[in-house]
Amino acid sequence: MKKNTEYILKAYNEGYAIPQFNINNLEWAKWVLEECQKHNSPVFIGVSMGAAKYMGGYQVVSNLISGLKKELSITIPVLLHLDHATSVEVCKKAYNAGFDSLMIDGSALKLEDNIKMTNEVCAFAYDTLIEAEIGVVGGSEDGEEMELIYTSKEEAEYFTSQTNIEMLAASLGSVHGIYKGEPKINFEIMAQINEAIKKPLVLHGGSGLSSEIIKNSIKNGVSKINYNTELQLAWNQALRNFIAKDSKTYDPRKVISAGENALKKIIEERIDWVGSKNRG
Repeated sequence: MKKNTEYILKAYNEGYAIPQFNINNLEWAKWVLEECQKHNSPVFIGVSMGAAKYMGGYQVVSNLISGLKKELSITIPVLLHLDHATSVEVCKKAYNAGFDSLMIDGSALKLEDNIKMTNEVCAFAYDTLIEAEIGVVGGSEDGEEMELIYTSKEEAEYFTSQTNIEMLAASLGSVHGIYKGEPKINFEIMAQINEAIKKPLVLHGGSGLSSEIIKNSIKNGVSKINYNTELQLAWNQALRNFIAKDSKTYDPRKVISAGENALKKIIEERIDWVGSKNRG
């Protein structure tokens, strides 16, 4: 069994999900770790290609998380995860930097090409958790608009039979970014895929979904749920409120930290929703 596999399998078998909270800087990484440690929740620290570039590169991000874990005395399982990598080369950079989990996203390719690229990553990252995506999760992903395309049971079954992945990100009706109208989560397809592949499913676009949708998803095999937009919105609003009330403070540490409590409140609530509290 690959290292760290036990955490996602435990969630799958015991009926809860591990949250993924995406980070954008030092402060977000610190706040996520502190809040998850407070509630004894395992966590995936999600880093997109854009975020990694912004933060200085994959090795910088890896060193940052390692350093924070040590300085903050973090004891919960923390899995540094590359989110939505679109090439083998990017996965190699993250793997060589010490990331614990890699997502290779070939969903824009034809199915056979997606399988080929996924297997290339599985070959060199043989000891690392691998997540792959089929279908297309809609919404905005690193600034690019995507149209929702549902994953079929047959696609999921074939894809997982041809690859050595631990987690499948299937397109089940969630979207990245802000929902336009009501979410159209297809629990029937979700249940069919879960029964067919018997592997942990990943729900992207967790922001904006109700606790009821989250809990029903977990019942149908979802074991990892990704959050990003809700964190950004909460932090942004708190920051705007702070600046509106105090235009004289210029210390960047105080300005950025104005969103800490709002961010941690979302993290605490989502930990409760996914059932990961005291699972560390």
